[in-house]
Amino acid sequence: MSEEIILRVRDVMKTNFDLVDGRMTIMEALRKMKHVETKSLIVDKRHEDDEYGMLLLSDVAKKVLGMDRSPDRINVYEIMSKPVLAVDPGMDIRYCARYFERFGLSRAPVVDNGKVVGIVSYTDMVLKGLVKFDNSGD
Repeated sequence: MSEEIILRVRDVMKTNFDLVDGRMTIMEALRKMKHVETKSLIVDKRHEDDEYGMLLLSDVAKKVLGMDRSPDRINVYEIMSKPVLAVDPGMDIRYCARYFERFGLSRAPVVDNGKVVGIVSYTDMVLKGLVKFDNSGD
């Protein structure tokens, strides 16, 4: 009898992410994104009672480029999403995929005990998660 393999968010998430200050300009954020080759940045809390934010390249495209605004004159906090919906590292990736669908997410911070420990996306769940089930190459 075979046991069901449960893949958790912690098994597929990226642990390499950047936590940035919401006061940085969009241009500074874009330089940071280019340097680390990412499509999103996690915006740090300003204080303990604050919430995390997230800046996506799509936010920049819609709210800066599409509105013909200067990326040197707009701060991250002006266009980021906040608060963001986060996921627990222990969540089954099947439920995480459903959560993303239900709330229209493409990626989310992974938060454990109030601290961001990673970031997870559909790409991570599919390419890292489902590939683990593929035994055809063995």
